[in-house]
Amino acid sequence: MDKKQKIIILLTTIGIFLCMLDTTIMNIALPKIQTGLDVGLENLSWALNIYTIIFAVFTIPCARIADLIGRNKIYLIGLIAFMLGSFFSGSAHNIIELICARGIQSLGAAIVFPASMTIGISAVGLKSRKTVLTILGITQGLASALGPTIGGIITQYLGWRFIFFINLPLTIAAIFLALNYLPLKNEDTIHAKIDFTGMLLSMLMLFSLTFILIKGNDLGWSSSSILSLATLAFFTFILFLIVESRSQAPMIPLTLFKNRQFIGAVLAMILSGIFLVAVMVIMPTFFTTVLGKSELAAAFMITPAPAAIFLLSPISGRLVDITGPRLIMLLGFLLILAGYLILSFSDPAHYYQLLISFILIGGGFGIIAGPIVVLGAASFTGELLTASQSVLGLFRQIGTLLAVAIFVSALTANLQAAKSHSLKSATARIERTALPKPLKKAFQKTTKKVLASDGKLSAQEQQAAIKQRTKNITQAKYTATLAHIPDSSQLSRQTRQEMYATIATKVQRTILHQETIMLHTTKKIKKEVKTNLKQAFLAPYQKALPFVLLATFASLLFYRKKDYQH
Repeated sequence: MDKKQKIIILLTTIGIFLCMLDTTIMNIALPKIQTGLDVGLENLSWALNIYTIIFAVFTIPCARIADLIGRNKIYLIGLIAFMLGSFFSGSAHNIIELICARGIQSLGAAIVFPASMTIGISAVGLKSRKTVLTILGITQGLASALGPTIGGIITQYLGWRFIFFINLPLTIAAIFLALNYLPLKNEDTIHAKIDFTGMLLSMLMLFSLTFILIKGNDLGWSSSSILSLATLAFFTFILFLIVESRSQAPMIPLTLFKNRQFIGAVLAMILSGIFLVAVMVIMPTFFTTVLGKSELAAAFMITPAPAAIFLLSPISGRLVDITGPRLIMLLGFLLILAGYLILSFSDPAHYYQLLISFILIGGGFGIIAGPIVVLGAASFTGELLTASQSVLGLFRQIGTLLAVAIFVSALTANLQAAKSHSLKSATARIERTALPKPLKKAFQKTTKKVLASDGKLSAQEQQAAIKQRTKNITQAKYTATLAHIPDSSQLSRQTRQEMYATIATKVQRTILHQETIMLHTTKKIKKEVKTNLKQAFLAPYQKALPFVLLATFASLLFYRKKDYQH
């Protein structure tokens, strides 16, 4: 490759990196954004969801429009939209502004992503195509995996707004390179009609599907809204297949799915994406909420997974010619399976166990991600080649959506069950103590409040509560004692003070004994709650094991070494 080709590849790599990074970079910063904008998590989640929905829905239509109007022009427009969306996201003063800005950003990503793939492929000859596809494929997987790590570091040192502002220098650099190295006039276009019916049907289908996956758990999988959208998704899918099979310029050429290896690439991309994202999204939350780590510590603790991707992706991209795609895909899935086995039965108190599982899962994903884009390209050329990359990108997003929908839904249910069980156990444990009945009720009420809000009583709050209770009981006993003394009003001030001090001493001894009981009980409750929460986080990985095992059979769709065309 000459200098100009290398710069174009760098340009498209930047575009893909930015698009994929912003699918996950925001997750770990949610608590800080929630505090900064004073907004509930339910509303804030739409700032995440809007990016995923628009990215998934518009990727293929934007790819088609780029073919017809000109990829370079559309790419530049996408970069500008992404830059503006990033700037407005970082500058948002309320949740409405943030959601709208993320919408602009995601539309830019939906334009930039497919255009990056086609521009990168078109910039080189057939001889270098495989190298370019490998680079772009590795960039996709690595950017998504690095999101939580980069997000944690930026949030800790610069603040949450910079997870959006960090895009600006890279986007400006990409715009500068595009203006100088991409021909914007007289570029090649495809003279064909836009399949508006297919475009509309695909957008309706993908919107319904993504909305179901994102909000199904919140609204209820059997709710009328979700069932209506599921019906819409099903019928639009059937109509889409009918329209596309008869269209002369289809949005998604169904010919792609006649190629066995392309189907294998789609399945491998979805499945490996699900198993990676499930770890990258859930485990940072586990570190912060259960183990009490900071966002920065959580970011570094999850880093071994993207590090393994970075190291193994290039190696597997080269090994596929030696071993054949079937063996390399099988190896990747087996590593993920081994990682899930260790993760499912590990003791999170021993980080080295988690470390090994992260390396195996990241390494397995890296081995699959390295050659997957090349394998997905199969022997396609021309429009089929560019279409294959857009479709693969779409299915990568669907994999992310499925991971979040499946694992977050399972985790939510597990956490609710764990809290309910913990509360029942704590209530029973408190009831068995020798505390006075009113104190038992107050203790149970406080415990319920803390479990419901995932909060913790600070030492200052506890000390203040003890001090106030001591004062109240002392005053009540002092008043009662005076009431039983004839002519108590004749008592001297010193006698009253001595009497109050004696009562206060006895009350303090009683309170101290009660606090000792409460402290001992609280320690046991905390230990049990922590154990239950750990199990709630690990249970989805345990239940996923059979599915990870089944995923290994996707490798059979790939060619053996003797049948693989280099």
